[in-house]
Amino acid sequence: MAGPTTAERGTRNPRGSSSAGRSGRVRRGPVLRRPRLPGRRALLIGSALVVLVAAGIWLLYGSSWLRVERVRTSGTQVLTPREVEEVAAVPIGSPLISVDMDGIEARLRDKLPRIDSVEAVRSWPHGIALKVTERKPVLLIGKGAEFVEVDAKGVRFATVDKAPKGVPLLELTTDQSPSLRRFGEQRLVTEVVRVNAELPAQAAKDLRSIEVRSYDSITLELTRGRTVVWGSSDNGEAKARALAALMKAAPDAGHFDVSAPTAPAVSGS
Repeated sequence: MAGPTTAERGTRNPRGSSSAGRSGRVRRGPVLRRPRLPGRRALLIGSALVVLVAAGIWLLYGSSWLRVERVRTSGTQVLTPREVEEVAAVPIGSPLISVDMDGIEARLRDKLPRIDSVEAVRSWPHGIALKVTERKPVLLIGKGAEFVEVDAKGVRFATVDKAPKGVPLLELTTDQSPSLRRFGEQRLVTEVVRVNAELPAQAAKDLRSIEVRSYDSITLELTRGRTVVWGSSDNGEAKARALAALMKAAPDAGHFDVSAPTAPAVSGS
């Protein structure tokens, strides 16, 4: 019997299978498909999102539901809430979202120096809360018949007619001292604030006034006419420990000297 013809041999692969594959299907290249246009569902979702965003913007800025109706102030001691709120000038009736909170805080710090810090926060849906921290005097400087209050940072923040109870008086007698020209009055005030903060508890409780003649000459006046020579503000911790020890060892002494804390002295009775 004769073998396959030349035409028949050309239609088979080397293994004897046909070019269409064993399944008899003809292999084809990748099919290119047209991109699908957005369906109705996608259009509905997009439209809903647009409506929600527009409604949110209207709710925050255009509606009467989220507008400022009240202001509440907390933390005041010497100042009154009314004083704070008048300076804050919160725009009642404005959209709550649009109120300039930083501007409110800046006005309060600028126009009310007694305020040490303030935080203005939105209290949804209709309020603004002002949280105030007032400065507290740690020293007083006499000014005629009045007193200038000085806080723990050395800031002179208010002038009052009556001295607050328990706040020591700072007496600056540095008019003829080279220290005044070299350091300036504010630097000397800051140094005294530092000394005041480092005093041992009993001395701080009994302190009535602090006299500053120069940078290196700071003297404390305690109750019962007792005095403490402190010297400069340097080595404050060592001086505080020395003073505490002297006051404990000689409670009836009238004069303490801790200007050289390694060699403190006590005298009087």
